[in-house]
Amino acid sequence: MSSRITTASLGFSEPMATRPRFHANDTSRDVLNVIPRAVTIEDARHRAGVPSLDVEGFCLIDHVSAVGNFRDRQEIERVHVEEIRQLLLSASGADQVVVTGSGVLRFGERSRDSGALNNSRPARFVHVDVSDSTAGNFYARSRPDNGRGLRRSAQYNVWRVLTPPPQDVPLAVCDARSLAPADFISADAMFDRDGDIVFSFEAWLLRHNPAQRWAYFSNMRPDEALIFKTHDTDLSVAHCVPHGAFDNPDCPPDVPPRASIEMRGIAYWFS
Repeated sequence: MSSRITTASLGFSEPMATRPRFHANDTSRDVLNVIPRAVTIEDARHRAGVPSLDVEGFCLIDHVSAVGNFRDRQEIERVHVEEIRQLLLSASGADQVVVTGSGVLRFGERSRDSGALNNSRPARFVHVDVSDSTAGNFYARSRPDNGRGLRRSAQYNVWRVLTPPPQDVPLAVCDARSLAPADFISADAMFDRDGDIVFSFEAWLLRHNPAQRWAYFSNMRPDEALIFKTHDTDLSVAHCVPHGAFDNPDCPPDVPPRASIEMRGIAYWFS
């Protein structure tokens, strides 16, 4: 039911006199200069060539989960963490993968859970989860202590819909090859709860550049996983993939609001 190309609005950032910051929950505290812009977004499901993690920086993989209730944190930790670890081992070809956290549930704004749960809104501004500096800190913190030399590390986000197709608020990803260094703006990601900042780190926002190439996968199913790269120490392959939510103009208005879970993992290659 979707076309191969759609035009939709994504939230791009512009430089500010002060350092931008955004909050997981209390968005009234955000300091941002986000400008919505209409861009062309390709339905990558119709591509003749399948996108890959090391070329475009993203891929779609069939992946059936044994999780019965994605709202059950204990079940996620008991079942899904290992599922994601095995998925990323296979998809990346790495020697070892460390899954960080037990996932983030997000809901389209038409859902009563959007904003009612911790960090549960869709990201309406384009961003990269970690800057190079933050990625380096995460590598050091999660690196397995196995006495072996490290030759490469990469970080991934695994995004899965929990509601049937079609999605009213899909996720757009940017082809890593279409990015320029000047596109990125450093910002502070603030993780707040009950008014307090629990932790924070540096992420990247994205300026609009007509050379950027955007894509999404239409009609995603819960037995699929969109994997995209957020950092890589190997400079010869895709480095990172900016991403952001958008309103799908091809979607009927009466579908259930999108629910999704994202899991993050760090891959290591040893010498």
